[in-house]
Amino acid sequence: MLGAIGVVFGDIGTSPLYAMKESFIGPHPLAVDRLHIFGVLSLIFWALVLIVTVKYVFVAMRADNRGEGGSFALLALISHHLSERHKAMLLVLGVLAAALFYGDAMLTPAISVLSAVEGLTIVEARLQPLVLPIAALIMLGLFFIQSRGTARVGAVFGPIVLVYFAVLAALGIANIVTHPEVLTIVNPAWAVDFFRHDPKLAFLAMGSVFLAVTGAETLYADMGHFGRKAIGLSWIAIVFPCLLINYMGQGALLLANPAAVENPFYLMAPEWARLPLILLATCATIIASQAVISGAFSVTHQAIQLGFLPRLKILHTSARAAGQIYIPVINWGLLIMVLVLVIGFGESTRLASAYGISVVGTMLITTAMLAFLLFKVWRWNRWAAAGTIALFALVDTAFFLSNIAKIADGGWVPLTVAGVIFIILTTWAKGRNLLREQLQADGMPLETFINSTRESVHRVKGTSIFLSAARDGVPPALLHNLKHNQVLHEHVILLTIEVTEEPRVAAKDRLELSHVGHGFHRVVMRYGFTEEIDVPRDLAPATKFGIALDPMRTSYFLSRQKLIAAREVAGMALWREHLFAWMSKASESAMDYFQLPSNRVIELGSQVRI
Repeated sequence: MLGAIGVVFGDIGTSPLYAMKESFIGPHPLAVDRLHIFGVLSLIFWALVLIVTVKYVFVAMRADNRGEGGSFALLALISHHLSERHKAMLLVLGVLAAALFYGDAMLTPAISVLSAVEGLTIVEARLQPLVLPIAALIMLGLFFIQSRGTARVGAVFGPIVLVYFAVLAALGIANIVTHPEVLTIVNPAWAVDFFRHDPKLAFLAMGSVFLAVTGAETLYADMGHFGRKAIGLSWIAIVFPCLLINYMGQGALLLANPAAVENPFYLMAPEWARLPLILLATCATIIASQAVISGAFSVTHQAIQLGFLPRLKILHTSARAAGQIYIPVINWGLLIMVLVLVIGFGESTRLASAYGISVVGTMLITTAMLAFLLFKVWRWNRWAAAGTIALFALVDTAFFLSNIAKIADGGWVPLTVAGVIFIILTTWAKGRNLLREQLQADGMPLETFINSTRESVHRVKGTSIFLSAARDGVPPALLHNLKHNQVLHEHVILLTIEVTEEPRVAAKDRLELSHVGHGFHRVVMRYGFTEEIDVPRDLAPATKFGIALDPMRTSYFLSRQKLIAAREVAGMALWREHLFAWMSKASESAMDYFQLPSNRVIELGSQVRI
């Protein structure tokens, strides 16, 4: 729970810094009076209850794929229960949700840190020119420590966040005692009165109210790091009560002093405590950034294993927790985009206008995927499932429509990023299928190959392992090796690596081995989509079946295709073929990714037109 609090809840935990302020002085200002204060607070309360507590903690986080969460884990969990038509539709939704998550992962650090550092201007207005440089330095520091691992970061941040939430509650209570009537905002009648009095402004205000629940999706995405139980208990016992008390305290402050709407979070504190509060809040916003960064690492790893991204360098930062990883290219890419956003928008109020639309898009897609889960996999009672999904869809759709108004004010930025990511993910998946079909078309049945080489080809001592994308046929590397070297090894292993729709595969199910005859063996090696692939380690048990695997007499043969985008070959649009070829060239080598010994690897190249 300490680790989960230190990493997972930073995003949603820092929402009080800007959610109330943006609701009143954002793009659609509200009068700071009793009706609007209670109406906004009531909307925030019910959003936290329905979206975070009910949807994510009680329902979505039960949809774990052997402990893993996030859109790809949910997609893998339910896809094999669906027809091909439903599976294709769900696949698009899952990929789109992942693409939207990346847009959120860039905005969260920018708005969180900026909103905290801007508190300096409350203490001393002349510090305004230092806000951007300080925010940029904090971002640089955060991204540079990512290689140390989530576990170490969480252990350091956990106690800090506990103190932060205690301070949130203390500030809230200190202000609530002056206006205890704010406790009545749990009554939804206040939200209803808000809509009845001014339906247009109330609807637009939902776009700012939604800022209070941004970060809920990281609870699900980070579930593989800390587990459902730790995250759920932390939310119910600590995080939710402290957040609610703080929002009520801000409301009580605005009742007493409407001018405090300038920055109600910091003005809740007495003057002597504001500078320490700024330091504490800044630490909390660093943790908010950590939540989405670790979530981005998890989503990227799953995307690679499921075939939506090329191989990337992945470093495992914990010997005990397989889900704790570090991906350098994602880390530095996020850093660049965060700095661009911080410098480009300049202040948290402008960023708030861009923030939220990608998050609510992800939430809406999660609701659609949960509908498949409840009806097709869990097979809930139809009325119970329909009622649950209808409630989630109603809430998500209302927030989505309200956030559409933000597109012109900066919401186009995360949507553009999500669109680019979506194109990358789908292009790689489609290109891999085209490449596999082309290689199979140019291949040869294994039986034909063995019969044609049985008498005429010289066999040398040792074992050769040829990696093959398909379970049948002859790998291109084997054909090229025979063509150029005109020999075969005494033992020939045709190795296919499959990534299953489960997060992990039991050791007893890892290998599937068959003896084809004449020294040829077909081996299928299975991994879960969260597991690290280590071919030499996991192939070692094959010696029990009579296959010689002496490390010094075993060679690994890999195919390296040079892809040529060809207009005359039916496939993707030409620009997408060029994009796929570039990604293939930039991907990490199979030798490193599969952890093959560098002094025992031979790569054989060929050209393939797609």
